[in-house]
Parts: sequence; structure tokens; C-alpha cells
Amino acid sequence: MDSKAQYDLIVIGSGPAGYVAAIRAAQLGMKTGCIEKSKTLGGTCLNIGCIPSKALLDSSEHYSFAKSKGAKHGLVFSDLRLDLGAMMKRKTEVVKQLTGGVAGLFRKNKIDFLNGTGKLLSAQNGLNRVEVKGDTGSQVYSAKNILIASGSIPIELPFLPFDGQSIVSSTEALEFDSVPNHLVVVGGGVIGLELGSVWARLGAKVTVIEFQPRIASVVDAQAGNELQKALIKQGLEFRLGTKCLGAKKSGGGLVVELEENATGTKSLLECDKILVATGRRAYTEGLGLDEAGVQKDQAGRVNIDDHFHTNVPGIYAVGDVVAGPMLAHKGEEEGIAAVEIMAGQAGHVNYLAIPNVIYTHPELASVGYTEEELKAKGAAYKSGSFPFLANGRAIAMGDTEGLVKILSDAKSDRVLGVHIVGARASEMIAELVAVMEFGGSAEDVARTCHAHPTLSEAVKEAALDVDKRKINL
Repeated sequence: MDSKAQYDLIVIGSGPAGYVAAIRAAQLGMKTGCIEKSKTLGGTCLNIGCIPSKALLDSSEHYSFAKSKGAKHGLVFSDLRLDLGAMMKRKTEVVKQLTGGVAGLFRKNKIDFLNGTGKLLSAQNGLNRVEVKGDTGSQVYSAKNILIASGSIPIELPFLPFDGQSIVSSTEALEFDSVPNHLVVVGGGVIGLELGSVWARLGAKVTVIEFQPRIASVVDAQAGNELQKALIKQGLEFRLGTKCLGAKKSGGGLVVELEENATGTKSLLECDKILVATGRRAYTEGLGLDEAGVQKDQAGRVNIDDHFHTNVPGIYAVGDVVAGPMLAHKGEEEGIAAVEIMAGQAGHVNYLAIPNVIYTHPELASVGYTEEELKAKGAAYKSGSFPFLANGRAIAMGDTEGLVKILSDAKSDRVLGVHIVGARASEMIAELVAVMEFGGSAEDVARTCHAHPTLSEAVKEAALDVDKRKINL
């Protein structure tokens, strides 16, 4: 085989898990190639997920602030209007800058961008092989190791099939050319709440349908309830404990059929757009897993051991395509750990110290156990909290919704979980992730000097409240 077609590592997928792993491999001296079916690098996150959604969240938040809060700050807009086209153009420019940045990192680290769809083949001469089909044909590449980082795709419901226009996934909901009159969001998780917030801020009526009795059902219940109260104030409507049975076109819109779980009562809801946001699933179509003998679990995810190794020697997997929360930063950590293990180093991921964020306003950021999980485990724990309503910086900003909640072990005081609802929670959670990574206690946080006035003082106060000695409330 042509030596140019041989690598130390081939990564399948250039999302956060894949491109970060490729860069780390190159740093460790591996000849690395990365397969990506799209023309641009960065995967779902940079192209049609995390980055464009956050661009729209920030733009829509500026618009909402100007419209509803500007006057309180002495900012009077006499002719405020929405230019959706300009907002979408900015989003596209942000995506282009970041995907181009990944391409530049590939060039800097001498990583080959293998453009096309990858399919695993059987090993030959002690090397794993993958076929890449691109616009100009196909090419077979070999490598000592292959890392599967193919990501995930939206789940499509059989009774609400995507049509790309009126019944859409998150991808199309990032590209509406006009603000919907009434957007129905099926699914009250991260994606549904974030994109629902975007369009509600821009003027749409938004109704969220959630099967569970509360939104964001995997987060701490108290934190989730705080977020829901804030979103209701912003105009979002919630139909909880309710299932969607389907939708039919009616005139120029849609009629959604709903059923309440508790009573079986059925009702109809008219709208013009439906966003199906009931989760994502591992993307393995056409990957050749069965042909290569790579085992999957019942959910279709790639099975791995504690070292990210599949059952096939030399084939690893990380990110959304394996079990665990589908988070870009979780995939990044796994990608680095897997590559370091390949290089004989001690790669490791502490899954209890993986933060999770819902980028609404206020934001909800969390790490570690929820209070419900600790109760279910029968763990002895202490709890402390502090509301932003009593925080000087939050009052000065006019952003007083939410709280900080810290859970610690009843005996050792080691921090077990943290839940923040409030402005900039996504930035504040990093302090607590570091504390948990190093096995720190609530007392460690309480004894740490926090600048005044800052939102992070609420973190210190919550830590003080674990032992019931908060100062400013």
C-alpha cells in the first residue's frame, strides 16, 4: 500500500471530540488523518449546533434587552426593529470564523483532512483500514489505530417526521427566514429550551410540550423549577406531563394533537412550526461497524471499555457515539484521554466533574449529583444556597433571578454537586468543577476570597450556607 495512505491514527469525525483528538495525536508525534463528510470541519457543534445556537441566543438576548429592559438603564430606542437577515448573517460569520480556525489548526499540526464518508473495513497485515468516499472517488487508508468520533443526529419521531419546513429538527430551527407566529417545541430539554427562547425573544408565541412532569428532567429539581419560573415570565408556555400524538396540516399551518398523561384528556393546538427536540442518537449509519465486527449496545451506541477501546483491537470510540451525556466538552476530554492512552500515557476522564449548561437566560449550569440522586442513593449530605436577589452585582446588573446551590458530603464536606441558575452561570460553574476535580470541600470554597462586587460571591455565600453561616442574607 502507498505509504501516503498509512497513518498512526485515523479519526472519523471532526467535531469537538474528533478534531481535538487529532490535534493531541499530532502533538504526540502521530501521523494523523481526520475523515469528515462535510466540506467544513467542526462537526455538528461548530456548524449546526452549539456555536450557531449560541450566536442566535446572544443576538436575541441583546434584542430582548433593548426591548424590555433598556429603558430602565436609560437606553431609549424610538424605532427598534428586528433585522432577522442581519442576525442570521452574523451567525453564519461566527460559524465560518470558527470552522476556518479548525482548518488552520489542522494545517498548523500537519493533520490531513480526508474529505468524504468513512467506512470501516476488515484489518489487513496487522493494520486497521477505512474506506473514504469523496467527490472524486474512493480511497482506502490504513492505520495502527482508528478513533470513531462520528457524533450524533436528532431523533426523528415516527408520528412527527421531519419535512424540513414546518416540522423541523434543531438544524432547520437555526435557519428560519421569518419569526414563527406560534412555535410548538416537542421536548423540554436543553435544545428545546434554548431554541424556544431564541424565537420567543424575537416575537414568536412558544409552547413547550414535555412528557415528563417538569422541564430539563435530568437537572436538579429546584434548579429546574427556578429556570421554568423565569422562562414563564418571558412568555414561554409549558404543557408538562403531556405527550404529543402527532400533527396534521390545516390550511397554512398545523394542528397538533396532545394527550395529558394523568387524565388521558386530549386537546388540539394550532401552530405554524413544530420543533422536535426529544434528544439525539449516535450517528453510525454507513460506518461499517457490523462488517468490522465492532459491537454496539441496545441504543445503537459503540461499546467501549474503560480505556475507550472497542472489542476490535486498535479501534476506539469517543463522544456522542458512545454512552454518556452528549456534550461537546465531554467528547473533547474523551478524545484527548483516548489518544494519550494510545501513546502509553494515563488518559482519564472524571465523569462526575463534567459540567452541563442550558444557555437560556438565566442560564442553568450544574456539575455532579442532583439532590434527587443523592436521596436515591441514601447518601448523607448537606445543602447550602444563596439567591442572586441578595447579590450586589446581580442587583446592579438588573439580573436577580436564580440561585447557587451547593451539595456536600455530611461527614467529609466534600462537594458532591453544584447547581447555578442565573446570569453567566456557564462561566461561574468552572470554579466548582475545579473544586470537585481536586476533591475540595464546601469549606474550601467558603474560605476562598471572591472579588466584590461579583456574581461569584453568591457561590461563596452558598458554600457558607452549607454550614448555615452565610453573611448577606
